Amino acid sequence: MPCLVPLRRVALAVALLVAIPTAVRAQQIQWPDKAKNLRVLPKNISKDDLRTTMVGYARGLGVRCNFCHVDEEGQQPDFASDAKPMKGVARGMIKMVGGVQEDLHKIKFEESDRVKIGCITCHHGKPRPVTLVDELQRVYVTDGIDSTLTHYMSLRTRFYGRDAYDFGEGSLLDLAGKLTDMGRYDDAIRLLKLNADQYPTSSRTYDAMGEAYRKAGKNNEAIEASRRALELDPRNHNAEERLKDLGAGPK
Repeated sequence: MPCLVPLRRVALAVALLVAIPTAVRAQQIQWPDKAKNLRVLPKNISKDDLRTTMVGYARGLGVRCNFCHVDEEGQQPDFASDAKPMKGVARGMIKMVGGVQEDLHKIKFEESDRVKIGCITCHHGKPRPVTLVDELQRVYVTDGIDSTLTHYMSLRTRFYGRDAYDFGEGSLLDLAGKLTDMGRYDDAIRLLKLNADQYPTSSRTYDAMGEAYRKAGKNNEAIEASRRALELDPRNHNAEERLKDLGAGPK
C-alpha cells in the first residue's frame, strides 16, 4: 500500500494512530515469517516491521488490505500476488517518497528536527490525496449540483474534525467562485447558501452570494445579500461598492 519511507521511525509513529477497525483486522492477519515478492521493501524485513509498515499504509490512506492486495473474505491476504494493479501504483509511490526523503536530506535546514514524509502527509487518511474543493468539483462535473451538496454533507459527517478535508468557510467559497466564473450562478448560490448555514456569521459568504446574484441579474437578492455581508463586517468594501453600483446602501 502506498508510500511510507523510512520504514521504522515513520511507520511506528503512524501506527500509533491507526484506526480501531484496521488494528483489529491487522491482529487477525497471519503475517508471514518471511515475506515474498518484495521489490521495494527490504527483502529481510521482519514480521513485526512488515506488520507495522502495512498498518501505517492503511492508516495513511484510510483503507484496508484489499485496496492493494488480493484479500478474499474469510481468507488471509495474498500479499505476494501482483494481481491488483493498485499494488504497482503503491510501489511507485513508495519509491517516490523515498526519493523525496533523500532530496530533503540533501537540503541544509536550520531546524535540527527534520520533517518526515509518509502516506499521511498527503493523503490525510483518504485514498486520493485531493482537497475538498477538488473532490466536490469532480462530483459536480459528473453528477451536478444536487449530488455535490449531498456529497459535501456526507464527507462532513464522516471526516469533520479530522485533517482529511478542510471544512472551513473557504472551501465552498472557492468552489462557488469557480461556478460563478463559469456562469453557473444558481448552482453557486446554492453552495453559498449551504456555506451560510454552516457559517452564519461569514461576511465573505454573503458577499460572494451578492456577487453571484448580481451577475445573475437578481438585483434585489444581490442587495439583500450585500447588506447582510456589510452588517456582519462593516469593513467589507466589496459589498459596500456593490451596493453603490446597485443604487442602494446599508439598511
